[in-house]
Amino acid sequence: MSLQRKAISGLIWTFTQQVGVQGINFIVQIILARLLLPEVFGLIAMIHVFMAIGVALMDSGMTSSLIRTKDANQADYSTVFFINLFSSIIIYLILFFTAPFIASFFEQPLLELIIRVYTLSFIIQALVGVQSARLTKEMNFKLQMYMQIPSSVIGGIVGVVLAYKGFGVWSLVWMHLITTFLFMIQHWFKTNWKPSLIFDKQKFKYHFNFGYKLTLSSLLTALYTNSYTLVIAKMFSATQLGFYNQANTLRMFPVRNLTTALQKVTYPLFSSIQDDNQKLKSVFKRITLLVFFIVYPVMLILILVAEPLFRFVLTEKWLPAVPYFQILCISAIVYPLSMYNLNIILAKGRSDLHFKLEIIKKGASVLFLLLVFPFGIWGVVYAAAISMFIHAFVNSFYSGRLINYPLTEQLKNLLPILLIGGITFIGVFFFDKVIISNLGATDFITILLILSLFFSVYLFTSIIFKINSLVEIKNIVQNLKLKGNK
Repeated sequence: MSLQRKAISGLIWTFTQQVGVQGINFIVQIILARLLLPEVFGLIAMIHVFMAIGVALMDSGMTSSLIRTKDANQADYSTVFFINLFSSIIIYLILFFTAPFIASFFEQPLLELIIRVYTLSFIIQALVGVQSARLTKEMNFKLQMYMQIPSSVIGGIVGVVLAYKGFGVWSLVWMHLITTFLFMIQHWFKTNWKPSLIFDKQKFKYHFNFGYKLTLSSLLTALYTNSYTLVIAKMFSATQLGFYNQANTLRMFPVRNLTTALQKVTYPLFSSIQDDNQKLKSVFKRITLLVFFIVYPVMLILILVAEPLFRFVLTEKWLPAVPYFQILCISAIVYPLSMYNLNIILAKGRSDLHFKLEIIKKGASVLFLLLVFPFGIWGVVYAAAISMFIHAFVNSFYSGRLINYPLTEQLKNLLPILLIGGITFIGVFFFDKVIISNLGATDFITILLILSLFFSVYLFTSIIFKINSLVEIKNIVQNLKLKGNK
């Protein structure tokens, strides 16, 4: 199979996986949000920073090293497997014994037991990390989808039933553990790899040398990303944190799905052509333009329909999260561009540059957070939004230098889409204020009207100006039809 066909096939299956799994998670999230109070989600959000740090330390960037290693063998995989497993046990024990201090810091006694149960997932995830890396390396996203969807369905059902029965925060805890456990079990039965009793010091040094820089970068990212959560949790309340966390989760739902689906494909794809800068630039350009063409209008629509959407889907108790959601949606537009530029740096084997950039980005973002912190919760929200633009700028600037695709050229290529989306947004915004909002329509009808109007104008204008991304979408759809006919 050619590289292009393999990439398109991988994209189709990984996108199907993301849409299926995240679609299930989204439905479950909506049901749980209607059953549970905002403060319940705030409690779980409080331990996200420790989960993120634990995952970064457990993996140590070694599975990423496996994916980009062209001649990885059983010794490579087994060595990384046992390192991950050993690290996960150590991390769990550390969190187990420090749980009382974490609970005391947040002044939430219930957190002690939640942490000790919830973080068992570290050990479960360690048992499946290498198998997932092998499937990703082979671009076998079809099998990953077949394993992840039933895990999410069963875990989601358990979470909803427990929430309905009045288990509160524990419904979220057990949903997470059961989903993770079922996903792990299926890997052991359905994948064709098992670890051997091998630990190769040379292999460890090789993967660690690449991975430890990624680990340091991941730690910085985890600490920085969750610094907003820590500030809100400590300075405000669990309810306020619940509003922020829900707004952040929902704004990232569409953009993260598409980005993650493509990222699973682009990293091994970029790695396979890492020595051909001209080809790498061409593939990267096509992918980023395609993703931006899709993500940009979606986020603009979400800003327009935020209030009726929250009221219709989550009920009025979540309306205080609407303004947070709208501000955060603006910054989510550049998230895919930031991540794919970062993939270029990793595919080139520049984990050293990756770490340096994380220091620059996080340092600048933390400085900005400190400057706006006196403005309260709004300062934190604006800091979170602006930081994503800082990250996108830095990643695009340095990755562009590696493949001769400077930031100015990237922005020039995006300009037609930016103008079409921006003009459409302004037109639909005023049409909504003058006409739609005065019709007295239900929230559902209002959402449909804005959605239909925006996409009609956006697509019509894109066809007139012959945006190349439409051709890319057409090719993907044709490949989907061909696969469906086989």
